Amino acid sequence: MSIRVSHVHGEHIAVEAANGTEILRYVYRPDPEAFEAKKPYAHPVRTLGGRTVTGYRPNDHRWHKGLQMTASHLSGQNFWGGNCYVHGQGYLPLPERVGSMRHDGFPVLSVEDDRLTVAEELTWVENGGTEWAREVRGITVHSVDEEAGSWALDWSIRLTNTRDEPLAFGSPTTAGREMAGYTGLQWRGPRDFTGGSVFAPDTDGDADKLMGSQSPWLAFTTEHDDVDAHSTLVFAHAPENLDPRHAIHESHWFVRSEPFPTVALSWAFFEEFELPPGESFEYRYRLVVADGAWDEERVSSCLEGLSW
Repeated sequence: MSIRVSHVHGEHIAVEAANGTEILRYVYRPDPEAFEAKKPYAHPVRTLGGRTVTGYRPNDHRWHKGLQMTASHLSGQNFWGGNCYVHGQGYLPLPERVGSMRHDGFPVLSVEDDRLTVAEELTWVENGGTEWAREVRGITVHSVDEEAGSWALDWSIRLTNTRDEPLAFGSPTTAGREMAGYTGLQWRGPRDFTGGSVFAPDTDGDADKLMGSQSPWLAFTTEHDDVDAHSTLVFAHAPENLDPRHAIHESHWFVRSEPFPTVALSWAFFEEFELPPGESFEYRYRLVVADGAWDEERVSSCLEGLSW
């Protein structure tokens, strides 16, 4: 199934399926609110049937924006956005700790018949203006399948420490709050995903049981408001993410269905890790966006058919 790509320079890249549905908008225009940790994000993300599966600036967390790369606790700075967790004091508005990610350019922006490949260069800047890290981000849209009612988005990160001291990656849990290990690539769903079903291989669909767990993939299904339709999102790790010989740190799921829908592929849930000066780490992720309420068999079959 072919795609059509448009680029509004300085603002966003949009991908449209052959049926006319805009399935992805990747926004790299700087956000106006520094407290929300200015950075690029993907929103709206839609199924081929036109169902929106990302939320943007919800009233409970204005800094949640579709699908975005984050780092909630990074050497005393907050690249997630919003309030900062301080042990013994809870969440506090500390705008002086909120960093940003600066878009520097697209060294690669390639479109084939059914595939978009993007490489983006970014700089992570702490609140005082010092550059802390350089990132090369990969965004790939592929496997747009009208018959299956699904398409795939691959998101990769290669981050290099440009400081003269280590970067320490953590989370609210590493700072003292139990089971709040959010950081890394984060998805925020729209409100009709609240209360949806969440499952991973050989599990029963209880989101609470999946919090802090590990598995190669996790799926989230919901029934939409307004229309008689379901959607399914599948979040998957590339094989090397789960290989201790390759990954800089092990990953766990941060997942909630209530009181709001969110998933983070957390790279520092229970323990901090450090990135030495001049060194880099890499992770690769996949999001499958599908119409319909998929079950474990359907998810497994789809993932097995998609090569990395």
